Amino acid sequence: MGSMRTLARPGRAKLVERRSRFLAFAYPVSTEGEIEALLAALRREYHDAQHIAYAWRLPHKERADDAGEPAGSAGRPVLRLLQGEGLEGVLVAVVRYFGGVKLGVGGLARAYRAAAKGALEAAGIVERVRQVQVRLRLPNGRVGEALAVLGMLGARVRAQGYDGEAILVVALPENEVERLRRALSPWAKVEEG
Repeated sequence: MGSMRTLARPGRAKLVERRSRFLAFAYPVSTEGEIEALLAALRREYHDAQHIAYAWRLPHKERADDAGEPAGSAGRPVLRLLQGEGLEGVLVAVVRYFGGVKLGVGGLARAYRAAAKGALEAAGIVERVRQVQVRLRLPNGRVGEALAVLGMLGARVRAQGYDGEAILVVALPENEVERLRRALSPWAKVEEG
């Protein structure tokens, strides 16, 4: 069964290092769109901060941004922390207010990492079963039957629609997709993604 280490809930932490304030925020995330929305909200709220560095990891993709700090001194140490913890589906952003004393590249890297670690600890780390999104097209008379099968497989309906047939968008454990196909194959179309 595919599982991943991720965050139980959002977390925050604060660190003061030689008068510079570091405010760290950790979020469980599942899409790049969600990540961009969270970063945009932080940029609006902390518009007066000198830097908002971040790192994120999704399955098969990751990114770090030093946000104007010296190369490798902010986002990179946070990304290495996420990699070292084996975390996925996680965004960590660290807001820095400069305190007037230069920390140097090494000092910055240690401070960003320590602030990020505090936010991860506040969020808590959990093992979660990997989820995939599946789109179902099925006859209207079979929706109840499909919902019963989805319930047995631990799926959650995320969206519903209709265009001549019922359309359900569901999230379910990655290892249950084939079982879903077999259970619904005579009368439903199952598409991943």
